[in-house]
Amino acid sequence: MSTFAWFACASLLVWLWLLLGQGFFWRTDQRLPRNPGRPGGGHAHAGAEGWPGVVVVVPARDEAGVLPLSLPSLLAQDYPGRAEVILVDDGSTDGTGRLAGELAARHGGLPLTVVSPGEPGPGWTGKLWALRHGMALARARGPEFLLLTDADIAHGTDSLRRLVTAALDDDRDLVSQMARLRTAGFWERLVVPAFVYFFAQLYPFRWINADRPRATAAAGGCVLLRTETAVAAGVPDTIRTAVIDDVSLARAVRAAGGRIWLGLAEGVDSVRPYPGLGELWRMVTRSAYAQLRYRPSLLLGTVAGLALVYLVPPAALAAGLAAGDAPAAWAGGAAWAVMAGTYAPMLRHYRQPVWTAPLLPFTASLYLVMTVDSAVLHHRGRGGAWKGRVHPGGRTAARDAEFTPRHGE
Repeated sequence: MSTFAWFACASLLVWLWLLLGQGFFWRTDQRLPRNPGRPGGGHAHAGAEGWPGVVVVVPARDEAGVLPLSLPSLLAQDYPGRAEVILVDDGSTDGTGRLAGELAARHGGLPLTVVSPGEPGPGWTGKLWALRHGMALARARGPEFLLLTDADIAHGTDSLRRLVTAALDDDRDLVSQMARLRTAGFWERLVVPAFVYFFAQLYPFRWINADRPRATAAAGGCVLLRTETAVAAGVPDTIRTAVIDDVSLARAVRAAGGRIWLGLAEGVDSVRPYPGLGELWRMVTRSAYAQLRYRPSLLLGTVAGLALVYLVPPAALAAGLAAGDAPAAWAGGAAWAVMAGTYAPMLRHYRQPVWTAPLLPFTASLYLVMTVDSAVLHHRGRGGAWKGRVHPGGRTAARDAEFTPRHGE
């Protein structure tokens, strides 16, 4: 066989293994029950009808553009127990804190407190510094649960009820949902479903949710966390330098003996627009190299792996057809078909046409270049840049990424 045929066969074997051996990552059925009922049993700090108390903590930096779409949905939660919202204004320059107060006065609903912690302390990322301040205030209220959610996330009115029910009924210390990201523009439709698909491939939800977990992760936009578990895990102090704070949070909770559930959301949506490729590019490059623990060897392996798995199949099919190389064409075409088949469920989840699934190799090539660019930005001292701040990165971040607890992986 030709060299192309050997590479194509290797890619096909990888795809067959991914199809059957990677926790059925491509399925999209890990979701919360649709109709939450009243939780059973007694709970500390229980409110009306036995529902535990919850404080929602929202870190926000320059979010005036999206807050009118997200904050009212939190204030309008149909939750029978005691609940309130703390919005932590993380040094905003666009009037985020003032706007939050105006929205609360206009819409009513759950009580809202707006606070500002000042600039991050040494070694802290901005979001985690804001969460530290907000979680400390929340714990003083004595809630059984904390809901950590981003300022660009809009929640259905039953969101909090569903999260708490899932945590209590299945005895979970952390329940997280992958919010449905916006897919209004061309680049959003092309890049966003693939972003979630790649995440699920790296962290199969079934492996995370199993009684004997083989992976650990969370989605930072929507995390319900048991307060006593947060204290036992020492978060967010133990993960203060983390760029990928959601995965680091989940690992700290797992290391403290906590049980985790992660799934796709219904009724929890990101309202942040990514109108152009540039905005999506910055979203990915901010954390891609951090995911590789700032290691050049992992970067090289990732680039080679992405090329073999996503780029070789269409290239082998095209080359095989052009050169009359039947084995290369057959293996490349079969690998591409399996790839597209595993991508189709995520496209359906995002209400995108399934016929676009064969475009995944093109999207994967974008992610490959984004990952390399993330490493370049890191080595230029601009890694982790977000909303005017640059994460310190360097040796400290790399060391913390290397020694983050990895229990259950």
